[in-house]
Amino acid sequence: MVTARLEILSITRRFGGRPVVDDLSLEVMPGQVTCLLGPSGCGKSTALRIIAGVDRADEGEIRIDGTPVAGPGLFVPPERRGTGLMFQDFALFPHLSVADNIAFGLSGTRTEKRLRVRELLDKVGLVRFLGAFPHELSGGEQQRVALARALAPRPKIMLMDEPFSGLDNRLRDGIRDETLSILKDEGAAVLLVTHEPEEAMRMADEIALMRRGRIVQRGAPYNVYNAPVDREAAAFFSDVNVIRGRVEGALTDTPFGQFLAPGQADGTEVDIVIRPQHVKIDFDRGGQGPAPSPEHGVWARGIVERARFIGKDSLVEFRMEFDGSQMRANVPSVFLPKPGTPLWIAIRRDRCFVFPVTDRSPARRRAG
Repeated sequence: MVTARLEILSITRRFGGRPVVDDLSLEVMPGQVTCLLGPSGCGKSTALRIIAGVDRADEGEIRIDGTPVAGPGLFVPPERRGTGLMFQDFALFPHLSVADNIAFGLSGTRTEKRLRVRELLDKVGLVRFLGAFPHELSGGEQQRVALARALAPRPKIMLMDEPFSGLDNRLRDGIRDETLSILKDEGAAVLLVTHEPEEAMRMADEIALMRRGRIVQRGAPYNVYNAPVDREAAAFFSDVNVIRGRVEGALTDTPFGQFLAPGQADGTEVDIVIRPQHVKIDFDRGGQGPAPSPEHGVWARGIVERARFIGKDSLVEFRMEFDGSQMRANVPSVFLPKPGTPLWIAIRRDRCFVFPVTDRSPARRRAG
């Protein structure tokens, strides 16, 4: 049985009596990339600092390769934990060359250090900048030097806090892919903190979605995206349309037809959540829409308020006739109907989520 490279066991950190990290547990296996994903202020960077050893938890334990490094009465300093750190500001030493930045903190003979530096610079494609200084490099090049420096001592665990947020959008995807390839090649367990769902989906083997100091959902990117635990989790990954209804006999009546609500008691208010890319659109035919179908249910008429081309897709916003609520639809390619155009809308039954309304659910006008 393979031992987890990193184990976080029920860590809690309070500031002013308020838990910022609240009973958080997580495992990262060797060679695995795990993303702590969540909005700003949810505690993910605090958790990373505790793992790195630059902050201390009030409760809980941290183990590396099964050996405790933090816990009640125990605190191993950062330099003895075998972790590499990479932050969004890169933190390169401006007075040292690229080679000396990477060699900083390496042990061994001068020859061993020189060979390791050249090995890493070759991996990140920057051998030609061996003697250059940080100010002579672009942001993307500085990021790759920071990665090489963090990997130089062959850390067991790589901790990354929003490492790509300072990069130009045009560079970001390529550098993410390049970084991921190098990290996998080095075999370190990686814990990446980000607030960008796209970054987590692109890089992670596993996503741990955080909210208010806790992990609310954990799993492979496909599962976290396609089986969100609640409305808030679904909305974190993309825009959503929400229809509110009330359950009667495990069904919810709406202007789009009935939706199954298994396990929900009669009288429960539920939110039916659908992403804009799964909304179906059809043309108005003299005030009539398509016939109902098992796949799409009942069609409801909406009036176009705005349509914009946003690259690969078009975003069309509607005002629904049945209650005046707004719906959004993403349509592949160019589809730009004029404001005021009536169109018919349906919701794919296999792509919607039904969640009970909670105190934190934003209010919506009831459908039906």
